[in-house]
Amino acid sequence: MQQGLGKLFGVTDWIARLAVANVLWLLFNLPIVILLLNMMVNGVNLAVSVVVMVLTPFIFFPATTALFACVRDWTLDRDQHSIVRSFCRYYTGNYRKSCISGILLTAVWTIWGIDYYYLSSRNVVLLFAFLMFGLILFVYTIHFFSMLAHFEMDLRMLWKNAFLLTFGRPLLTVVISLISFVILYVSMNGLLFLIPFFTGSLIAFLTFSAFYRWYLNFI
Repeated sequence: MQQGLGKLFGVTDWIARLAVANVLWLLFNLPIVILLLNMMVNGVNLAVSVVVMVLTPFIFFPATTALFACVRDWTLDRDQHSIVRSFCRYYTGNYRKSCISGILLTAVWTIWGIDYYYLSSRNVVLLFAFLMFGLILFVYTIHFFSMLAHFEMDLRMLWKNAFLLTFGRPLLTVVISLISFVILYVSMNGLLFLIPFFTGSLIAFLTFSAFYRWYLNFI
């Protein structure tokens, strides 16, 4: 009986952690979330897209770094007396690095998005090429967040090591891609309640866990 209650408590604790972290992540990204919802309802708007692009380095990147830092603590079994306090501490503590990197990565993502929008429809080869590059860029971004949350490195080393990991560990790249694709697909095709409560935090937790497992094997 007690063992069963212990397992139940463990499951509910993890559900609560993931939900709280995901809600915090969305709240810190609230201006971007509102603008994206506006575009989903009213269609893509150039002015709104530019505002989202400008806000992303200064809102999305620090918030996502904080999310990865929180799930890192869970992976390492580090106690968090308050997820809210931990999230805010990591948000402010890594803000400068996150913003600088966010400017660079947002620029790359913007170039990819524009090229994909205007060129991918021309032929299947271009479509496949842009999808592959987008997938690699996504995994690179995930690796960057994991490394920023886990290591004390300067930005040049973080960028370099994320690049080497993306191309040097193809199995890890495939695993992270599959994890993210499955969660996003399920979230957007039937289980929409996952988006406000679990989608972001689940991707962060599972992809960081895969990264950390590789790291333990590497050392």
